[in-house]
Amino acid sequence: MTLDEKLSAVRTSLAERDGVLVAFSGGVDSAVVATLARDALGDDAVACTARSETLPEAELGDAKRVADEIGIRHELVEFSELDNPDFVANDGERCYHCRTMRLGKMYETAQELGIDTVCDGTNASDPGEGHRPGLRAVEELEVFSPLLAHDITKDEVREIADRYDLSVADKPSMACLSSRIPTGLEVTEEKLSRVEKAERVLRTWGFTQFRVRDHDGLARIEVSEEELDDALDPEFVRAARDHLSDLGFDHVTLDLHGYQTGSVSPANEAYDEEPLVADVFAEDYPTRK
Repeated sequence: MTLDEKLSAVRTSLAERDGVLVAFSGGVDSAVVATLARDALGDDAVACTARSETLPEAELGDAKRVADEIGIRHELVEFSELDNPDFVANDGERCYHCRTMRLGKMYETAQELGIDTVCDGTNASDPGEGHRPGLRAVEELEVFSPLLAHDITKDEVREIADRYDLSVADKPSMACLSSRIPTGLEVTEEKLSRVEKAERVLRTWGFTQFRVRDHDGLARIEVSEEELDDALDPEFVRAARDHLSDLGFDHVTLDLHGYQTGSVSPANEAYDEEPLVADVFAEDYPTRK
């Protein structure tokens, strides 16, 4: 099936519904679903973003801007994952607990608006990407995933976004802030806040694909291979060391494995052994002679 045929099938499946509420993060997947829903249903399509401690303010700003760009009605709801002790415990099912709560708020909002269908941006590439317990919540709550249902892959999602000239067509994936805390370490508001502020430093310096992992006071910076040289720039080294130390991190390190999605997930094979970490920000870092 061609991409045009897939797009036609998605629009038809959406148009058959009286209305849809799109779980909307402002990332490329949910932006494409919101765009197609707006095409198919007009004002009967609504985008909804759930605001919580795990959503960076920058991402909330992006969601508002992209919804305006699409021209879709945008609703905001608030909740706290930290109210759920299972989420705070941060076991291997953290994403399941989070997604269940988040989608539950979506259904509450949809019901208030008289909408029966909640959609999300799960695409056909997602089920094969390692440990994804959040997908089980999508299935259990019977959320409609039009990209998955019509076999639209991540690459095709970006192609569709290009066709619609969406500003997020090339936006890197951005998981919630709790994904920066290794499984088994408790999720706290303090950790989420310092991770968000730490990543703001990297964003300010122009990095595009990165994470700051919080290992109970040790900051492990991951950047893409293409940006590794920039991370080793002495001026950035000093800025990152000083800013992250001020945020409460005891040690600031650069991970030589580079950026990897889910690198603190229990199913990530690359981290079955101790990760290779260079403390390039330490004042006494040894030099080659």
